[in-house]
Amino acid sequence: MLLAVGDIIKMKKAHPCGSDLWKITFVGSDIKMRCEGCGRVVMLERPVFEKRVRRLERAASDPGNAEDAE
Repeated sequence: MLLAVGDIIKMKKAHPCGSDLWKITFVGSDIKMRCEGCGRVVMLERPVFEKRVRRLERAASDPGNAEDAE
């Protein structure tokens, strides 16, 4: 799976805060992401991440992404 910093992904299970959307903040052999609901930061090994991710919700390069307009 190709990922970039700023991508929003949807996980299979929701975080305890109720949100299942996460923003990618670091991409390497590990993936660092921040919960869009509560702001908790989690780092997962890439194989674990790829098993838990459901889909790419919004790519960082999407024209509809408000943060790129800043």
